[in-house]
Amino acid sequence: MNRLERISIVIPVYSGEETLPILVAEIEKLTHPQVTAGGNSFVVSEVVLVHDCGPDRSDLTMTALAESHAFVQPVWLSRNYGQHAATMAGMASATGDWVVTMDEDGQQDPTSIGAMLDLALNASLQLVYAQPTNPPPHGWLRNLMSRTAKGISTRLLGNKTIGRFNSFRFIDGEIARTLSAYCGNGVYLDVGLFWITGRVGHCPLRLREELGRPSGYSFLSLVRHFWSLVLTTGTRPLRLITIMGFFSILLAMGFAIYAIYEKYTGQVPVEGWTSLAVVVAFFSGVILTALGVIAEYLAVTMGIAMGKPLYVVSSKPTRSNRP
Repeated sequence: MNRLERISIVIPVYSGEETLPILVAEIEKLTHPQVTAGGNSFVVSEVVLVHDCGPDRSDLTMTALAESHAFVQPVWLSRNYGQHAATMAGMASATGDWVVTMDEDGQQDPTSIGAMLDLALNASLQLVYAQPTNPPPHGWLRNLMSRTAKGISTRLLGNKTIGRFNSFRFIDGEIARTLSAYCGNGVYLDVGLFWITGRVGHCPLRLREELGRPSGYSFLSLVRHFWSLVLTTGTRPLRLITIMGFFSILLAMGFAIYAIYEKYTGQVPVEGWTSLAVVVAFFSGVILTALGVIAEYLAVTMGIAMGKPLYVVSSKPTRSNRP
């Protein structure tokens, strides 16, 4: 007989006054033992609703849901901290073997949890992201900018999976709780997950339409998310400064040889131009190199300050990523 997997669902709530009752009603069906298509047994043991102090009266809705459903556990934040911080606050309170993170707007279908569980167990994965099979239900401009930002992230940061994250996540419970304990302020949630997971997968799923409310993200908030991703991913973007510095020094040396040759062949009529050009080119490269090295030291220090763990001990073995 298969082990019954206990699943905690974490939902950060910003503007869910109208959508939460519908979503919780869908999840309620999963609070009784279920069997997936792959033959695995699971039950949703709790739904953690994290109130992120949004503009509507989601607090009243959460209170009513907690009173009428024993599996609903509200978490009250003191002010608005943002989706990633609210999600980590919920993961810290989750007790299940697995933690599922979902949005409040109803795009993500709770019945897809079974497929994500099958993939995680069959492939021994620690983290499974939903991989939408249909375009996101947003405007063309936002979708274009999202693809562009993820493309930049993939190429600039050198991580092919970083551009395929999704807010619908299926996470090993130990990983989720460890991350919420270690991570500090300003950490991009998915970057933090990549710190301590070695086996990550993607489950093809279809997104639904939002339940009658617009996205809570403005253009500026999306830009801030992208910049937070860049800042917390690592030293690779900063290393470009160092590389540019080295190339500038090499270019300065080549230019110096050329300028000195031109000087002695009488092709430089302006007195002092040669030495000035060589000094500016050389020391510009030196400054860029020094800035790059200093920036990398600061990045390492920032990683420590953000709570990036040196190691994480697990209660069960993890397979290598090697085939």
